[in-house]
Amino acid sequence: MRCDGVMSPRPDPRSRLFELQDQLRRVQVVTPGLMSKVVAGACTRIALTSCAARAANIGRLIESEAWTEAALALVELEIPQWKLRRLVYEDGTWLCSLSKQWNLPAWLSDNAETRHESLPLAILTALIEAHQCAEPSSGRVASSVPQCRTESSSPVEIMCCDNFA
Repeated sequence: MRCDGVMSPRPDPRSRLFELQDQLRRVQVVTPGLMSKVVAGACTRIALTSCAARAANIGRLIESEAWTEAALALVELEIPQWKLRRLVYEDGTWLCSLSKQWNLPAWLSDNAETRHESLPLAILTALIEAHQCAEPSSGRVASSVPQCRTESSSPVEIMCCDNFA
């Protein structure tokens, strides 16, 4: 609600994620308030009753200011299909790479890759990027094989490349 009493339209989830990711890139340290914003803005599964024990554990990690462990626990809870692929410290920044298909070469799988001077902030930024990469389910059946996007104007040709010899 705005100050003049008029209801302002609620931002769509996608723009909220962009704003949150931008804020994470600008800050240098994690605070309890920042973690609360991340949980409120990007974490939907944490409120499920089936995840209550894991959510309580994340709450304890946040209270203890165990930021890296809390960030990793949020990734595991919120986007279980994504796995930590790479975590490297180079040239004063942390590179965090999450992937849906960790057993495929990086160029074949969906990746969320971010850099930040702070390890927990790199992980949280990658969490939000992975959320942004996730396409809304449009009745598609989930598959462990990466899907290729085709141009809508060109006809699709399917070819078998197996060698049965």
